[in-house]
Amino acid sequence: MVRPDFVLAYDFSMTTTMFFRQMKEFKVDTVADPERFGIFIDHFVPSNNAAAETMHEETRGWCDTNKVDLFDRKGIGHQVAAEEGYATPGALVMHHDGHISQLGAYGALAFGVRRNLIESFVRDKVSMLVPETVRVDINGTLGKGVMARDVFHHVVRVLGPSSCNFKVVEFGGSAIEAMSVDGLQTMTGLAMFLGAASAVVNPTGKVLEIALARARKRIEPMVSDPDAHYCARHTVDVNGLEPIVVVPPHLHDTRPLREHVGLPLNSGYIGSCAGGRIEELEIAARILKGRKVRKGFSLNVVPSSQVVMKEAASRGIIADLIDAGAFVAGPTCDYCYGYQGALKAGQRVASTGTLNTPGRMGSVDAEIYLVNAATVAASAIEGCLALPQNYL
Repeated sequence: MVRPDFVLAYDFSMTTTMFFRQMKEFKVDTVADPERFGIFIDHFVPSNNAAAETMHEETRGWCDTNKVDLFDRKGIGHQVAAEEGYATPGALVMHHDGHISQLGAYGALAFGVRRNLIESFVRDKVSMLVPETVRVDINGTLGKGVMARDVFHHVVRVLGPSSCNFKVVEFGGSAIEAMSVDGLQTMTGLAMFLGAASAVVNPTGKVLEIALARARKRIEPMVSDPDAHYCARHTVDVNGLEPIVVVPPHLHDTRPLREHVGLPLNSGYIGSCAGGRIEELEIAARILKGRKVRKGFSLNVVPSSQVVMKEAASRGIIADLIDAGAFVAGPTCDYCYGYQGALKAGQRVASTGTLNTPGRMGSVDAEIYLVNAATVAASAIEGCLALPQNYL
C-alpha cells in the first residue's frame, strides 16, 4: 500500500467525469489533500461541440469544489505536469495515461494505472505490486539528423517490444547523459512500447537543477545505488545510428528510414507529448528556414504547451515555420488522435505522434509513419519520406 505524492488526470471523453461519478458511489464528497491532485483540460481543445464544452465545464466545477489545481488549455498535460513541478525528483505519481512515464526524465516515478486511478481519488493509499527494474545503458554519439525518437525505437528493435513487460526501465549510459531534457522526456514517455510500466533516469546536473526549481514538494532526490539489483541489464550502441521510421500498422516494425526514402506523403505532424517540445520545433525550423513546404502537402505543427509555444515565438521559430508554409496550432492533444487534422482513406502522414495504429489519426485506411521531427520537416519539403541529414 503506497501513498502517491501526486495524482493526475486529463479530461478526455468521460474519463475524469467517470471518476467524479464513482466518488459519489464510494460516498466520498471531496478528495483528501487536494494539493496532491492536478487535472488537465487538453483534449477537445478548443471545443467544437456542446458535449465537449459541457464536459469541460463539469471538470472546471469539480476542480473548483475540490480546490484542485486545474490547468485549462495550457497544453498537453504530460508536458504541463513537468513544467508545473509534478516532475519532482523522488516523487511517486499516478495518472490514468501511461505516457506520464515521461516525468521519469526528472527522476520521478510515474505510472499510468488506467481506470484503477479511482482508488487514488477515494482513499489515501493505493495497492500496488512493486515492479522489477531493467537497466538499459545507451552508449555512443548521435549522428546528424538522429534524435531521441530514433534512439528509443532502436532500443525497441534491439531488445524487442515485450522485453520489459510490467517492469520499470532505467535508462543510463553516455548517450543518455549527453541528451537534452526534451530528449529524455521522449525516451521515458514512450516506455510502454517496450512493455514497461514506467521509465526513469537518474537525475543529475542541469536536469536536477531544473526539476528542483519547479518542484511542488521537497523530497530527497533518489539515484540508483552502485550495487543496485536489476532483473536484467542491456547495453545498446548508437554509434552509426541513422534516422528510423516505424512502419504501420505495428509499433515495433522499426526500419532504417533510408530504405523508405521517396515514399509519397500527404501530410506531416510535429507535436504530441512525444514530439512537440522546443528541441523538435527548433530542428524543424532550421531545416525549413528559407525553404517551402511542397505544394499540396499539409504540415501541422503543434507545440506541446503554451510555455513551449511562447519560447518558440520569442526565438523566431514559429515565424520560420509559418514562412515555410506550416500550419501552427495552439497546444492540444487533438491532432495526435485525429480529432483535428484527420486523414482520409489512402493518405499517408509522417508523424511525431505516439501511435501508428490504424484509425489513430482519422481513417483506418490511412497510414501513419512515425519518425523524428527533423524527418517530418525534410519530408514536408520533398512531399515524401526524406533524409533530414541532407538539410542539416
